[in-house]
Amino acid sequence: MRSEGDSWDITTSVGSTALFVATARALEAQKPDPLAVDPFAELFCRAVGGSWADVLDGQAPDHELKSDDFGRHFVNFQGARTRYFDAYFERAAAAGARQVVVLAAGLDSRAYRLPWPDGTTVFELDQPQVLEFKRDVLADHQPRAERREIAVDLRDDWPQALRDSGFDPTQFSAWIAEGLLIYLPAATQEQLFTGIDAMATLGSHVAVEDGTPLPPEVFEAKVEEERAAAEERPFFQLVYNERHAPAAEWFGAHGWTAIGTPLTDYLREVGRETPGPDSEAAEMFARNTLVSAVKP
Repeated sequence: MRSEGDSWDITTSVGSTALFVATARALEAQKPDPLAVDPFAELFCRAVGGSWADVLDGQAPDHELKSDDFGRHFVNFQGARTRYFDAYFERAAAAGARQVVVLAAGLDSRAYRLPWPDGTTVFELDQPQVLEFKRDVLADHQPRAERREIAVDLRDDWPQALRDSGFDPTQFSAWIAEGLLIYLPAATQEQLFTGIDAMATLGSHVAVEDGTPLPPEVFEAKVEEERAAAEERPFFQLVYNERHAPAAEWFGAHGWTAIGTPLTDYLREVGRETPGPDSEAAEMFARNTLVSAVKP
């Protein structure tokens, strides 16, 4: 379970979920018709090795990401999510944003793979050991924008750390909170939204992956189920199952023009199937919304 002030590297706790997602992105890139191609996702998996590399080589057919139910849909999910946020950043850059803030950057490789305009700075905030792992793996690759690492816990004073790294609140910015909110308690989510709103000047953009919490009794049952099974890679024990407010509503109430797109709608839009009602992934997909907003 999570605790106040806990930390992790890329193979433990919340860090390992970034590897799980990177593996899904790498599997998406292997398809003949990928929704998004992240060539660096495979590098991260192979740097760690073990089952993370085996699944990419077809040597782990029983891996959960290779299952016909959950795995197939989860890979589709990551392909669609990556495509959605890539397109968001392209719109924000076209509108003039030259400061990009990746909150809980994890194994996000957009600083290295998106066609950033000249003069763009990408600020990546995360745990120090996670940033160190990424730096080591990508040492032979050059980012396509100026990249600045900020080793900070988002439960601490990250706005000050961002300013200390050269972020200018008077200039256009584009923010992303992808795969993040579920790992924060509601009070920290509120601080995150408030910090973004305070630091983003008019004309700035934000994108958020939002999710509806499970009913408390359902969540607790899933936590106990994981504990009893001694899951190698737990999920429910790492999340808070809390939400301060729906992201589209919160930003809309604070003057932003926000649009929320249910994940299932976006999957249909990009031509991918959605899980059937009996699928293990159905509940997760139904609770997920992709949000983008502009501060006009």
